[in-house]
Amino acid sequence: MAEVQKMNLNEQAETVAAAMAKIQHRKLTKKKIFQRILLITFGATLMGVGLEIFLVPNKVIDGGITGISIILSYLTGWNLGIFLFILNIPFFFIGYKQIGKTFALSTLYGIIVLSITTTLLHPVPAFTQDILLATIFGGVVLGIGVGIVIRYGGSLDGTEILAILFNKKLPFSVGEIIMFFNLFILGSAGFVFSWDRAMYSLIAYFVAYKTIDITITGLDESKSVWIISDYAMEVGDAIMNRLGRGVTYLHGEGAFSGDDKKVIFCVINRLEEAKLKEIVTEYDQNAFLAVADIAEVRGGRFKKRDIH
Repeated sequence: MAEVQKMNLNEQAETVAAAMAKIQHRKLTKKKIFQRILLITFGATLMGVGLEIFLVPNKVIDGGITGISIILSYLTGWNLGIFLFILNIPFFFIGYKQIGKTFALSTLYGIIVLSITTTLLHPVPAFTQDILLATIFGGVVLGIGVGIVIRYGGSLDGTEILAILFNKKLPFSVGEIIMFFNLFILGSAGFVFSWDRAMYSLIAYFVAYKTIDITITGLDESKSVWIISDYAMEVGDAIMNRLGRGVTYLHGEGAFSGDDKKVIFCVINRLEEAKLKEIVTEYDQNAFLAVADIAEVRGGRFKKRDIH
């Protein structure tokens, strides 16, 4: 489980880095800029709601700079928004120098919106006093907000930026560095609040993390499929006719047998996976089949063709 979580943290951090890189090389139109501002505003507001309406009133924290801000706010009595802004500002400058202007400005704007939202919502009473409900719903709302901001080119927490920079100097992956930071911060909640609150914080962090992952990749997540079969043409035709998906035939050679092999490559969504496996098994029970998740698909003819 720990290994899987490290891999997923790596993928999430790499998604953030990839989003940063793409933004730098793409000139944005006014429409795209407006869309980005609108969605980052919405995402940062959602995160503020998750914090001030669900988690903070019930003494449950999140990981990263947000978790440190919640602890400092509780210890000092100062407004949470102040710490969210002050502690994240250094990472704005780091992001500006190391990653790019557009990402840095998107991050700064998101942090400002988050700080204002938490300040305005602070007097609002919590939606529920049930600690488990607050933990789960707070994690979901927070995760959706953070995922939207990441998906549209910003960040609401400097931990990812710090981990990417440390990764260049330390023999650890980005995911391992983020995990270390967050375990330390979430563990601190046990000393500041109580150990049951620390355990609830771990649940909130896990729920938020999974929600961020779904929000970034989308519910209609794509999958790449590789099929090696002696009946490749029949299988390929069936995929095109019954799933409406295009296929590409590649030529390969068996390392042991030296025989020529025809390899089928195609991209489907997660809802079509079971049907595709059924098609392959129907034509060739001994076919080699490999399925992998894809974070994003662009270009080509991925759009599904109508089936009559």
